[in-house]
Amino acid sequence: MGTVTWSLSPLLAPFWIGLVCAAPLLAQDDNKAPSSSPPTIDFNRDIEPIFAAHCYVCHGPKTQESNFRLDVRLIALGTADLGAPPIVPGDISNSPLIRFVSGEDLDFLMPPEGEGDRLLKPQIELLRQWIDEGANWPDDGAEPGETEITTDHWSFQPVVDPPVPEIDTEIAGRFQPANEIDHFIAKGLRNAGLQSSPTADRTTLIRRIYLDLHGLLPTPQQVQRFANDESDDAWTKVIDEVLSSSHYGESWARHWLDIVRFGESTGFEVNRDRSNAFYYRDYVIDALNDDKSFRDFILEQIAGDALDVDEATGFLVGGPYDIVKSPDINLTLMQRQDELADYVNTTSTTFLGLTVGCARCHNHKFDPILQRDYYALQAFFSGVQHGERKLMRSLPEATRAELAEFERQLVSQEALLAELAATAPIEQARADSLLPPVNASMNTDTFPPVEARFVRFSINRCNQSEPCIDELEIFNDKMINVALSSSGSVASSSGNYEGDPKHQLAHVIDGKYGNEFSWIASKATDCWVQIELPSPATIERLVWARDRQGTLNDRLAIDYSISISMDGKEWQMVADSSGRQPFLIDGKEPEGAFIARLSESDADVARKVLGEIQRLRAEIKTRNDSIPSAYVGTFKENETTYRLHRGDPLAPREEVAPDVLTVMKRLGLDSGLPEQERRLKLAKWIASDSNPLTARVIVNRVWQFHFGRGIVATPSDFGVNGARPTHPELLDWLTLRFMESGWSLKWLHRQIMMSTTYRQSSTPVSESLARDADCQMLWRFPPRRLEAEAIRDCILQASGKLNSLAGGPGFLLFRVDRENVHHYFSLDKFEPEHFRRMIYMTKIRQQQEDVFGAFDCPDGGQTIPNRNRSTTPLQSLNLLNSPFMLEQADFLAVRLTELAGADPQAQITMAYNLLLLREPAADELADAVVFVNKFGLSDFCRALLNANEFLFLS
Repeated sequence: MGTVTWSLSPLLAPFWIGLVCAAPLLAQDDNKAPSSSPPTIDFNRDIEPIFAAHCYVCHGPKTQESNFRLDVRLIALGTADLGAPPIVPGDISNSPLIRFVSGEDLDFLMPPEGEGDRLLKPQIELLRQWIDEGANWPDDGAEPGETEITTDHWSFQPVVDPPVPEIDTEIAGRFQPANEIDHFIAKGLRNAGLQSSPTADRTTLIRRIYLDLHGLLPTPQQVQRFANDESDDAWTKVIDEVLSSSHYGESWARHWLDIVRFGESTGFEVNRDRSNAFYYRDYVIDALNDDKSFRDFILEQIAGDALDVDEATGFLVGGPYDIVKSPDINLTLMQRQDELADYVNTTSTTFLGLTVGCARCHNHKFDPILQRDYYALQAFFSGVQHGERKLMRSLPEATRAELAEFERQLVSQEALLAELAATAPIEQARADSLLPPVNASMNTDTFPPVEARFVRFSINRCNQSEPCIDELEIFNDKMINVALSSSGSVASSSGNYEGDPKHQLAHVIDGKYGNEFSWIASKATDCWVQIELPSPATIERLVWARDRQGTLNDRLAIDYSISISMDGKEWQMVADSSGRQPFLIDGKEPEGAFIARLSESDADVARKVLGEIQRLRAEIKTRNDSIPSAYVGTFKENETTYRLHRGDPLAPREEVAPDVLTVMKRLGLDSGLPEQERRLKLAKWIASDSNPLTARVIVNRVWQFHFGRGIVATPSDFGVNGARPTHPELLDWLTLRFMESGWSLKWLHRQIMMSTTYRQSSTPVSESLARDADCQMLWRFPPRRLEAEAIRDCILQASGKLNSLAGGPGFLLFRVDRENVHHYFSLDKFEPEHFRRMIYMTKIRQQQEDVFGAFDCPDGGQTIPNRNRSTTPLQSLNLLNSPFMLEQADFLAVRLTELAGADPQAQITMAYNLLLLREPAADELADAVVFVNKFGLSDFCRALLNANEFLFLS
């Protein structure tokens, strides 16, 4: 295959371009005009350097004073529809830029006095000539639609099946291979002049595998059982036991959540917690424990909504999200681009091991990834939004079936109602005679003069929520409002709203207007308010409103009737909403409004249908309300995706359809592909056996978490800038076998842990350290400090306080002030709920847990493929003196006393067995007895919990 090459070294390019750009200016005298036949002006060579040197500081990407911008072609030339442009191609006299830089307009001199060097005359003439020639500004980032690109970089090549190396006689004598992995490792050791280490003792091995896969210690009983098992499959039984435990998923889920930048708060300045993001965490744990095919694991996280696994799409929106929006179009568009970049970057680094995000503003500087490729991948996520969604799968099967039946009946009844509505059009002649539709600020209903003592305003339906009326006015034939309470009238109702004390029944006849002086009914339909006049009166008009101040439009009665009575028992309707033109919501009549235009018999049928529709909706709502919502993203129609010049959302170029990397052969998808189908296509491409990256990347990650370093040391960068594999043939051999296994992670674990390589001692050898200090060739098992979660969990396990509650909402180690901006304050007192495994701790961004956050815990702000392992004083101080550690040491002391009695020697021996899985040596026991007698058992427990032998995996 061909190789992508560059015509100019990236290191020399700035220097060379600087010389070329300076050439036109250096060749001219400051006081002389250009020659009579100058060459055509080139924007990149002649103009852009002037803008960069003199203009961008005030009118560039960071600052746009007076909304004047010269770094974006669409804005500068006026094709972005953002007001008058600085430059009018071909028209110097109407280009403000020339007036400003030449001094013709002293009020807008550019650059202003004292804020930069003025342009020289030759520079101004270059600008004039360029504009006069048409202001040619090439889109230098554009690419042909059918760009071909190839590479010979190793990670883009197909996975091959290498032959398994033979182990020569000399090596076989000291390194007995258990499987093919050992053959590849032995070859590397031979080539590097290194020797393998002997197999570790059984206590070390069982401790290693439990800490590696569970993040917990084995019990002394489990250690003893393995030590006494002399069968040939003793180690196999341990592996199966460890992999079959739910603790495996709890421990290894942490690795995955680091990689996918999972957190349970929004981040940014408000940093609000996401109380229902934990569903994704539980999904990952369950998927690992169930040994879900990694191929399905990929499909579900990208398109789980299409596969009935809604919680899996928490992968897409697991990252930070800026919920503070702005009316500034620049900021709003950039925020959306940052969200989309997060989806693209996380997906590409997680599954493909590629830094595709580097191509957001230009072609990738090192890898064969075009800028167009970045936006083609972005198009797959154009409909993804942060937010919550119902988890339908959580419903019992019977309830789901019942809900589906209700929805089927609802569709049928709604169709029947639509048929009835079609028979009741408003005749034009009648429409012309109807009153205007109701409105929130003033409505008048007139009727023939009639004598009444009681007047009732009945409301059948409202445009939103419970109806509200600020004043009911009843006028007699002399246009006097006889309904005022000051005249002796009394109001009553079917029920009054109690949610806000300012809304009182008395307000309906107090003569005051506006929402502050209004009445709200206790329910949304079939309610009424009634006025009893002090004496019978001849009335002919009723005036009412929701808010006569014109501020609010909700809670408006749209289906109503007005009735009168002399005794409050016998009622006569004098007006209703059927005398008005229909009230339209989003251009449509409210549902059922047409019933007033039907004959009485047809109206009865329609009312029954409408009642059934309302009943079905209530049933559906009741069941939907019981379905939990999870922070797993929402999906809308696709946004149109454009390639953005230099990544600027205000500089769109050509439309880009969803597609994959050009170097890996585009899929040729159509822009009209539905949103969900887009993501499913992407997921299937990523999870394909023919994709050379995906399986390699996950095999390398699993290897990395077993040995502390991947075969490729840069697990999320398999590109040109990433590390080359130390054992490329082994990586491909494992990758092929992994795919043949059905993409089973547990199969991969078994292969690695069955190998002699994994079971080597971690004891250092000076000669080997001199040749390979980082143990890249695996001449021993590389020891390493436990991660924060394993340290905390093992401490709780040792003290006997580990809470085994699995799944569900996490525990929070902070007190939270939930204002607009959430503030988190660390706890210093702990309850049993805080003693669950650390995987279940609510992961707050930008706020580390006091004790174990110091041990290089990511906060979910970005993907972390490999944690640092720093050594700091704060770590030691936290483990020795923090309230948590003091309390746990006390708990451990109590436990030792319960298990071993009051004898210090028995207590110390029990402590060594629980924490270090061995008996203390004679001198250790003697020293410990002296220590306990002098300082107490709790302090001894605290010291042992700080021992390297306890804190390290070896």
